[in-house]
This record gives sequence, C-alpha cells and structure tokens, in this order.
Amino acid sequence: MATWLQSKWRYLFMFLGVQLVVMALLSREGYHKRVSYFIRIFRKPETTASGTSGASSPHVRNHTGSDVYANLSLLAKAHGRGEYMPYCPKTSPLIGGPIHVSFPSGLTLAQVAWKNPLVVLGGRYRPPDCEARHRTAIIIPHRNREHHLKFLLYYLHPFLQRQQLNYGIYVIHQAGNYTFNRAKLMNVGFREAMREEDWDCLFFHDVDLIPEDDRNTYMCDANPKHAAIAMDKFGYKLPYKMYFGGVSALSPLHYLKMNGFPNNYWGWGGEDDDIGVRVSLGGMFISRPSVKVGRYKMIKHKLDKGNDVNPRRFNMLAKTRQTWKLDGMNTVDYEVLSRDHFPLYTNITVHIGTEAGLHATAPSPKIPAKAPAKPPVEAPTKPPAKLQQEQKQNQPTNH
Repeated sequence: MATWLQSKWRYLFMFLGVQLVVMALLSREGYHKRVSYFIRIFRKPETTASGTSGASSPHVRNHTGSDVYANLSLLAKAHGRGEYMPYCPKTSPLIGGPIHVSFPSGLTLAQVAWKNPLVVLGGRYRPPDCEARHRTAIIIPHRNREHHLKFLLYYLHPFLQRQQLNYGIYVIHQAGNYTFNRAKLMNVGFREAMREEDWDCLFFHDVDLIPEDDRNTYMCDANPKHAAIAMDKFGYKLPYKMYFGGVSALSPLHYLKMNGFPNNYWGWGGEDDDIGVRVSLGGMFISRPSVKVGRYKMIKHKLDKGNDVNPRRFNMLAKTRQTWKLDGMNTVDYEVLSRDHFPLYTNITVHIGTEAGLHATAPSPKIPAKAPAKPPVEAPTKPPAKLQQEQKQNQPTNH
C-alpha cells in the first residue's frame, strides 16, 4: 500500500512539474509566435487565383499587395536634377510587385496631387535622380467618367514612378452627346501626344482599369503589347486569344504600320478585335506579360449612356481586311476645342463628329452639343512632322 502511494505522489509531482515548465515557456516572448506556428500547421494553405499555393511563388504570396506609394518616400527628398544625369537602371529598384487596390470614398484630385509632389503641370514626370530610359505617353479615352479618373490617377502616377519612366498622361475627352467612339479618340490621342513630345511608347488605357502589379512595365516591346491580360472581370484569365482590349501599348512605328485604329466603331464593342486583326495585317504579333503580372482590377460601373452596344460590329469586323488601309490614322478628322494642362494630366477636349461626318448634323435623339462660342483652338489635319515622312512611305495603295 505504501509503495502504491509513493508511486502515485511521484506521478503527481511529475505532472505538476511539466505544467510549470509549459507555463514558463508560454510566458516567454515567443508565446504568440509559437501559437501562430501551431495554428498554421492545422490551417488549409491559401491558394492563388491560379489555384496554386501561395508559398510556391514568393511574388504572389501576398494577394493584398503593398501600398503603391510605399517605395516613393525617398524620391521627394532627392536633390534637383543636375546637368549630367546617369541613366536609370534597366530594372528599376523601386518595383515592388503586387499592389493593393481599393476604392475609398471621399478621394479628391487635390489629395492625389498632394501625394505626387514631383508630377508637374500636364501630368508630366521624370525621375529626379537619373535619366529615364523610356518615354511613355498614357492615352485615356474619356467622357463623363471623372469618378473613375481620379482613382486611376491615384494608382497610375506612383505605379509609373516606381518604374522610373519619363511619362505624360493625356485624357482625350469627347465633346457632345453623340455616341462614344473609343478608337477614334485614341487616334486623336496618338496625334496630339506626338505633337507635344517624341514619345517612344504610347499606352492606350481604359479609365476603369487599375494595374495590380508594377512588374507589368509600361514600356513598349518589339511587337504591339496587350498589357491587360488578366482582369478580375474575366476571372484573371485571357477571355480569348485575339483579345486586345483594356490596356495596350504600341510604338509610333507599330501604330503607323497598322494605320492606327479604326474611326468608324461608334458605340460599345468591336474596335478591340479590329485592332488585333490590324496588328496581324501589319505583319506583327501580339506580345503579353504573364498572367501573374498583367493583372487589373476594374472599377464597377453601370453601362454608360451614349455608349450603346454597336449592332454592326460583327459585320464590320468581317470587312477589316478590306477596310484597314482606307480607315485609320490616315483618315482621322477632328477639331480640338480646348487643351488644358491640369496638375495631374493634360485634358484635350475634341469634337469628333458623327457617323455622317465631322460637321454633319446628328440624327435624333443623339444630338451633339452646341458648338462652342469661340472658334476651336486648333484644327490639326496632319500627323506630327517627324512622323509625316514615315507615314507617306507607309501610305497604303487602294486596291
């Protein structure tokens, strides 16, 4: 009996001793770390949009991403540009990968300007401490989308600064109430941007698409580039092989080879596919970033008034092979009503006419706005001087 009691007390003391040791360990600074470790063991691993575990790729494990302004704090402290500047690195050290994108209420353009102190009038920027290797113009076709524009500018300015680009942002605003013509506005944007500077790359950018990864560089490739390969709208997948919508990039040479964009797509749909066909007809291919990098979030919105679905788009697409040399950069006509250099972008308001012509009266109920009280500031009818000779050399023959 005495032996049994001794054994019982021995096990009791051992149990109490173990409890004291456990309590001592848990009271140490590593308590939370150890608890988190054991919790993670029993958790199901999170997966990426592509279905793979986040741990398998260090670049996508953090789906929420970082603050797009996080890497720019040192730029504001940089000294002024000297007479001789070294070229920026081929790969910018400011690039950080995935970006957290959200749309907080109450955002104003004044707040966006305050967060981008190195952006000068007209939405222009160049790195303060090195000479940019690339000069990129951003062309945004626009009408009545100011709410979306402020979010795009909020993310796009730091996004481009992280890539150490010399860039400018152009908003091409369609005047009047007639049906929206996105592709023609992009033709206008190309010509007007090249009038201001000899850009070596032009990005044609929908106002409601926000880039989610700054490794998606806004620089041109050897062939026309489709940058928005993976939108949340399509489940971060390319909807079909020849899709060329959302955000695309072309050099001036690319643009002239394919005779620019079509001018006759009034309303929603068709013009992106026409442009994709033009790339092929111009003897080029479509290049794309990886699905992990070319990610975009779309700002949700209702269908725009004045941008109804184009019922003729499929018939027009079927004729692209016959029409691409006859309708494009060589036939675009418009009138510049105003050119305003705002703190975050250059706004160019243009009259692009109707399906019946530049000055033809629009049929009811789609009536264009009244003509401005003053004559148009500009009415350009020729491409940039530097490109005019190239365009003449590439001028297609009618056959």
